[in-house]
Amino acid sequence: MSWRPGAPPALLHRRARLLSDLRAFFARHGVLEVETPYLSAAGTTDPQVGSLSLDLPGGRRFLHTSPEFPMKRLLAAGVGDCYQMARVFRADEAGRHHNPEFTLLEWYRVGLDHHRLMDEVEALVRAVDHEGRAGETRRLTYAQALADHAGVDAHGDDAPALARRARDLGLAVEGELDRDAWLDLLLSTVVCPAFPPGALTFLYDYPASQAALARIRPGDPPVAERFELYWGPLELANGFHELGDAAEQRRRFAAERTVRARRGLADVPMDTHLLQALEAGLPDCAGVALGVDRLLMALSGEDDIRRVLAFDAGRA
Repeated sequence: MSWRPGAPPALLHRRARLLSDLRAFFARHGVLEVETPYLSAAGTTDPQVGSLSLDLPGGRRFLHTSPEFPMKRLLAAGVGDCYQMARVFRADEAGRHHNPEFTLLEWYRVGLDHHRLMDEVEALVRAVDHEGRAGETRRLTYAQALADHAGVDAHGDDAPALARRARDLGLAVEGELDRDAWLDLLLSTVVCPAFPPGALTFLYDYPASQAALARIRPGDPPVAERFELYWGPLELANGFHELGDAAEQRRRFAAERTVRARRGLADVPMDTHLLQALEAGLPDCAGVALGVDRLLMALSGEDDIRRVLAFDAGRA
């Protein structure tokens, strides 16, 4: 009966309590709740993320995939520490752990780096974990996790070496992938499934080629100051020591648009408002996006996102 909600009433009540607990956590820490537009003249240029768009009388508008860009504009304007509980939209995302429309908690802390923000992310998860479901906390560098669980050098192995190792591990892939795509495949299919069930695993210091919106720390090798949090094998959060260099951000946007064109993906305009905000000056800060629906899955022991949504895409 498709008219009925996918989540039972008890989980809908639990969802409401979770939202209340999250807001209470930020109230205790003096972090301001903000709201930004869901529709924007620019979308994400990330070739791994699909934007949904609408044609309105004023022109084409994109449903945001994250509130990150307008929140950074608020930071540049001097708002300070802030968070948002936003409905976000991503094309071509549906399945046991994905829904095209979902709830994302995003927050920014001025003066923190990605290590100190990991501390706060763990504190938040444990503050809302009233039943004590979360186990130990583990912190691994990206390179250590790939070495331990996949037997590869995430910073040194080239694409052919990664391809050979993937096939040795039984991964059947048609065609050739680039180096980062092989790393992503090994991470999602070999590394993450090996994480201890119930453990909170932070991966940090990603390859510089996967910096996204994070700063790159020089060294041998250089690394991106970003992290991801997993509860067991389930990804919950993605955080950055935020890039504040407008010229570098413009270069990354342009590079992503080039990749989109090469793959035959729709072009997406870069967010010039964000670039102007970065030029005005973004304070040194770290930010993170956490999937609220997935957090509720982990807290309630569910393994399908449709069980924690009132109406998933198939019932909407």
